[in-house]
Amino acid sequence: MPKKGILERLSEGVVFGDGGYLLELEKRGYVQAGPFTPEVSISRPQALAELHREFMLAGAEVLQTLTYYASEAKLQTVGLGGKMEEINRAAVRIAREVAAEKTDGDGVLVAGNISNTWEYDPDDPSSADRVRKLFDDQLALQMEEGIDFIIGETYSWLGEALIAAECGKKAGLPVMITMAPDNNPNSLEGYSQAECARRLEAAGVDIVGLNCLRDPEHTLPLMEEVRAAVSCYVACQPVGYHSHDDRPNFVSTPNFPLALDPLQLPRAPFAEYAVRARDMGINYIGSCCGAVAIHTREMARALGKLPVEERQWRAADGKVRSGYELQHTDRGAEILAGAGQAPER
Repeated sequence: MPKKGILERLSEGVVFGDGGYLLELEKRGYVQAGPFTPEVSISRPQALAELHREFMLAGAEVLQTLTYYASEAKLQTVGLGGKMEEINRAAVRIAREVAAEKTDGDGVLVAGNISNTWEYDPDDPSSADRVRKLFDDQLALQMEEGIDFIIGETYSWLGEALIAAECGKKAGLPVMITMAPDNNPNSLEGYSQAECARRLEAAGVDIVGLNCLRDPEHTLPLMEEVRAAVSCYVACQPVGYHSHDDRPNFVSTPNFPLALDPLQLPRAPFAEYAVRARDMGINYIGSCCGAVAIHTREMARALGKLPVEERQWRAADGKVRSGYELQHTDRGAEILAGAGQAPER
């Protein structure tokens, strides 16, 4: 029986996405900080497969191909010109192989990915054709390898997002396009995110929304405006790093890219974000840079995608056999009280 597609799943309820790839792979030593290009799909395919697997086991219902920044123009900047086809094909194959490991339920979808190119310039009419070709070249390869739908992400220019929408619709699969609001939340043309969403919906995009740059606290207010502006499905994928009121874009902070560790959000705020997003009417809930498997797992539990409790455990003789039991259970409290100690709660 064929698995349900993204639009059918969204019609039935919230679809839960994965987390961030490039920054996490940089932390693990497989990606260079700065360019953040995704050659890991051919240089360390097992590392990419394992990160996909972590997100899937944590409850993700969609795996995005690691093809962000995998356009020919971007790859040329790090001496990887001519490797675009190999990288895009490998990324889709790896995501598909991992997704195939989940055989229960509705299975896991694989989303092909295209992103901001740094080639778009509204003052240069020829740039639109260059961007269009970059997207078309990537999508042709991803389609051949087999993807379930298309995600175009992290656009600051609405004009570039609309080109991505055009290319995605031409490919014939459902399309999700997400803008990335900078410190100034408007697009670089000056359009509000609500207006961007309206124009993307008018262009035929199936799912519109926001991703990256901002944490949940600084993304959800904009998502309220997006949700009110359109009737199509909406998506939200904020970063897992704390951002500030004066600099909500984490990339603009002095911590980026090599001192982000103190800014990484704990798991609890992401569970809260997932519930708030669901209650707001957001249909596709995921995360982006800095969000790892533990964030995904807590979100999945909060959304009812995974059970809150794991397996039961208790010694047959009733004795305490872990620091957790000693410090945080009633039995441990009795033992500590008998020893004249107060348990830590």
